Amino acid sequence: MKTAVSFARQGLAESPAETAMADARGRLAAYATLAKLRVATLVLATVAAGFVLGARGSSHPSTLLLTLLGTGMVASGASAWNQYLERRRDLLMRRTAGRPLPSGRLAPREAALFGTGIAIAGVAILATATNLTTAGLALLTFVLYVCVYTPLKPVTTLNTAIGAIPGALPPVIGWAAATGRLGIEAWALFLIVFLWQFPHFLAIAWIYREDYARGGHKMLPVVDPDGVMTGRQAASYALALVPAGLLPATIGLAGPVYFAGALALGIFYLTYSVRFWAGVTDQSARRLMWASFVYLPAILLLLLLNPLPA
Repeated sequence: MKTAVSFARQGLAESPAETAMADARGRLAAYATLAKLRVATLVLATVAAGFVLGARGSSHPSTLLLTLLGTGMVASGASAWNQYLERRRDLLMRRTAGRPLPSGRLAPREAALFGTGIAIAGVAILATATNLTTAGLALLTFVLYVCVYTPLKPVTTLNTAIGAIPGALPPVIGWAAATGRLGIEAWALFLIVFLWQFPHFLAIAWIYREDYARGGHKMLPVVDPDGVMTGRQAASYALALVPAGLLPATIGLAGPVYFAGALALGIFYLTYSVRFWAGVTDQSARRLMWASFVYLPAILLLLLLNPLPA
């Protein structure tokens, strides 16, 4: 009987080929996590919006695809380098301890090589497929995120403001890829995404404030235990976003439908930000976070549905 059971277990054991395939799938999943593909998807949505608005139907779809490919590679390279630089701090945080580097699924050298390789390739694609302005903006985004924002996180609460700059450049990259220039329209898109990020990230930072403290990150909620400054800043930036969201209509980029929708969305986002300020709790922070997830895709969709002719 024992022999029969032993043979049955041997029959169920994975073959070397199956083991190698499972290892390959595991490493592929680790690299996908390193690249932060979900974050890259949101980045590419803003790139696509900037490109389509700039092109107004006059550019070839292949240029858009190459712009998305190149920008996505640069964004993923920046994410990989961010995790490389923060691997020791990530190990201290519950939310990030399972990432590929602190968990040991990938070696630090692998992450650095991966991030460098795809970032360089992404900039090269943008330089050859679009123009040097687009490639330069993508490179600037990488440098600001990796070399300025990431090192500042354990140093000053102003890291959020610095990080919001590379976070708001993707629609400008899309506009530059389509037009070859940087106009007021591109900077209007930049301002919307820039201001949108503050209530969004402050809500996240409040929810994970204890985790950020364990990791040594100097986020505002870490040094603001009662949440007064955190709530006030979230509401202030949401208030500034209301007129900023109307800019595309006032400069001739979008029409009246967009104006009405942007005003409604701005008030919607402001409402949740004010509620967060009035009672800074994990629950109000989560509601503000989800409101932020509604605002950005909705306002980008309005821009695409009601553009004005160039």
